[in-house]
Amino acid sequence: MAFDPAIANTLGFGTTATAGSRMGKPDLTQADFLRLMTEQLKNQDPLKPLSNAEFVSQMAQMSTAQGVGDLRTSLDGMAEAISGDQALRGAALIGRNALVETDRLALVAGPEDTLSASGVAAAPGAGTITVDITTANGALVRRLQIPAERAGDVAFTWDGTNAQGQAMPPGTYRMRAVFGEGRDAQAVGTAAMAPVESVTLDPQGLLLNLGGLGTAPLSAVRRIS
Repeated sequence: MAFDPAIANTLGFGTTATAGSRMGKPDLTQADFLRLMTEQLKNQDPLKPLSNAEFVSQMAQMSTAQGVGDLRTSLDGMAEAISGDQALRGAALIGRNALVETDRLALVAGPEDTLSASGVAAAPGAGTITVDITTANGALVRRLQIPAERAGDVAFTWDGTNAQGQAMPPGTYRMRAVFGEGRDAQAVGTAAMAPVESVTLDPQGLLLNLGGLGTAPLSAVRRIS
């Protein structure tokens, strides 16, 4: 049974206790429920006193309100702990290389300032994978033939040169991988390696800012090296 609306309004709690809030203020606390119950007992009709069932019902409402408040406090603490843990995990990834699922390839400077890019293609079985590396506009830059001995990821490296052996400028390129030839050819998934330059703590989760590839969620990372 809900508290008497007249008593609730007199005490400044809005219409009823079950409304859950007071004119935009936080939910009723245990102290508020006790005040409401005390006033209702003091102002009850002597000819129609509060029954045991009604008293138990209102006590249950008070317990529920207290439980919700405790749960909210626990969830807030858990959210803060998770955020702190993500910050520590993100800081440990800066400066390392991440393999992420993508159709982009980052041509960056490697050891001795030589340009290179590396990635993997998912082979469905033994055979040959053809990886076409293109510009952002789709112009073919280089075609790589990668043998696969079995099903699984097959690693490849691009030295940054085009089909004529000319060095391409550093930056972001596109890649498309196909397994097999002719009518039996099928597109397969790709992933690329890129350095983790920084991390962003987003409400949706940890985001990695990758050199040459932009931003990727932590869930897209397949390997860290």
